[in-house]
Amino acid sequence: MPAVQSVHDRAIAHLYTAHHGWLLGWLRRRIGNGWDAADLAQDTFVRLLAAPDTTPEKQRGWQFDEPRAYLALVAKRLLVNLHRRRALEQAYLETLARLPESLAPSPEQRALLLEALQQIDAALDGLPAPVRTAFLLAQLEGLGHAAIAARLGRSERTVKRYMVQAMACCIVHLP
Repeated sequence: MPAVQSVHDRAIAHLYTAHHGWLLGWLRRRIGNGWDAADLAQDTFVRLLAAPDTTPEKQRGWQFDEPRAYLALVAKRLLVNLHRRRALEQAYLETLARLPESLAPSPEQRALLLEALQQIDAALDGLPAPVRTAFLLAQLEGLGHAAIAARLGRSERTVKRYMVQAMACCIVHLP
């Protein structure tokens, strides 16, 4: 016996049927890679399914009046995340390549470290740019609050507030 489909699921199914082909073509033209385009198109609809507050009854808005614009917006955000994850992974692999073989982590450790880096990146993504920059300067370059304040043109007190905000974000988002 089939499960009862919610209004939300029916709306997404309609969007999928009506616009999946267009979205896939749009993504292919944008990134030039059919496999990534197919993955991102699928992820776009999965993201919509996971967001129950977008049902037409709950929220009438431009996402249903302009479905292609809405789908493109969601897909662009996923594309930015894909590029950021790949850049992070490339930087990580380049760092590993510079390590002496005796210090190189095992493949399992590499996978766990990369996953942790991606979780941190996702957590920091929600922060305002100056907060994220201050946190990264402290963590990656070892700068103190005064040096970060000078570099960002902010007060030391503001940098301390940024650090608290970034740490709180990491605590909330990381397991």
